[in-house]
Amino acid sequence: MLLRRFHETDIDQIITLFYETVHTINKQDYTQEQVNAWASLADLKQRKEVWLKALTSNISYVAEMNGYIVGFSDMSVQGYLDRLFVHKEHQGQGIASALVDTLESEAKKLGLTEIETDSSITARPFFERKGYIVVKSQIVERNSTKLMNFRMKKSLR
Repeated sequence: MLLRRFHETDIDQIITLFYETVHTINKQDYTQEQVNAWASLADLKQRKEVWLKALTSNISYVAEMNGYIVGFSDMSVQGYLDRLFVHKEHQGQGIASALVDTLESEAKKLGLTEIETDSSITARPFFERKGYIVVKSQIVERNSTKLMNFRMKKSLR
């Protein structure tokens, strides 16, 4: 596995990976209506534009295997871990850990003392294993559909 910085040319693979992961992996913890609202086909073009801008301005990494992106994550310079997704066929292989470890290392270089994220129900156990604690549970709305997630943080001290 190769970890590298995000390139603009990665965006199409990232959008596809996100959509397929939400619709297969996150479906274990969310209803069909919720995954459709979270990762809607109708939103893909707009998401591509918004994410391209965000991933370019954030500290963003991709994990590659045999030339294909199998995971990606990004964090703002303020320490907000925004996105973390691993390909549906590459779960449990240490990809998410490698991405988060890299972002935590980058956060320390910036002098940050903590990282925050909004975790899905599905990702919560992963983040807890990485030392993140739940600050609060939240109900967010995507395309008029309510979803539960968790505000989590980790001290880097």
